[in-house]
Amino acid sequence: MKPLDGKVALVAGATRGAGRGIAIELGAAGATVYLTGRTTRTQRSEYNRPETIEETADLVNNVGGRGIAIQVDHLDPDQVQALIARIENEQGRLDILVNDVWGAEYLAQWNVPLWEHSLERGFRMLRLAIDTHIITSHFALPLLIRNKNGLVIEISDGTAEYNDKNYRLSLFYDLAKTSVIRMAQSLAHELSPHKCNAIAVTPGWMRSEIMLDHYGVKEENWRDATIKEPHFIISESPRFVGRAVAALAGDPEAARWNGHSLSSGKLAQMYGFYDLDGSQPDCWRYLVEVQEAGKPANATGYR
Repeated sequence: MKPLDGKVALVAGATRGAGRGIAIELGAAGATVYLTGRTTRTQRSEYNRPETIEETADLVNNVGGRGIAIQVDHLDPDQVQALIARIENEQGRLDILVNDVWGAEYLAQWNVPLWEHSLERGFRMLRLAIDTHIITSHFALPLLIRNKNGLVIEISDGTAEYNDKNYRLSLFYDLAKTSVIRMAQSLAHELSPHKCNAIAVTPGWMRSEIMLDHYGVKEENWRDATIKEPHFIISESPRFVGRAVAALAGDPEAARWNGHSLSSGKLAQMYGFYDLDGSQPDCWRYLVEVQEAGKPANATGYR
């Protein structure tokens, strides 16, 4: 028996990046995974990227899970409501909800003050990062709370501790990522009477498809990127945060983390899982103690 056999998961925003890694690892643990996104083999989103939700479903199936790809724009309440109705009709339950919708890499203007930042791009970022999570939870939670130990995972960038102390590159980006963490805290309060939990989880410096393209490398030769950016040595694959989420989903005592903000690196130490290369990168500790401290890149003791 795999730890998530019989469990039903929804990974909202699973076309690429963290969502894809999470969907794969939930499938590997035995879950039936509904995975959503806007880009299919016949239609691309505004990203205009090649990755598709069908590819993600295939990857879930390849590791022994069951991946079900459904095209959904999570800003459209009617589409989200139809998605949840389909899950209820086909499965009769929902055990795990992962709110990973983001879709705003190309909207961010780094280190640009508010008065110079595009309002159109900034407000679009907030809608994609916050409204999508709220809309999805609104329709999904009535199904999730029917059974005890339901789990909501809010995927963010940075832990609450780190984000509370650091400006996150622009007002809009800062607001987007800290709001998701607060959302997990609020949902934790509302879910507690139903014996269900909400937890904010952040990957570290993740080797998403977009990040690999930025450095002109593939997953197989990602270390070549350290020539351009030495601190990339602390980076992690999307499967690492996937294993973090799968560990939480399989923990019968996950309620101890209800409302908490956790990183993939810390969860790896607590649950004993590893990245694809057998390491346990602890990015957020490295970021503070090495990179931001102005020390030379050296991941010894951090992965």
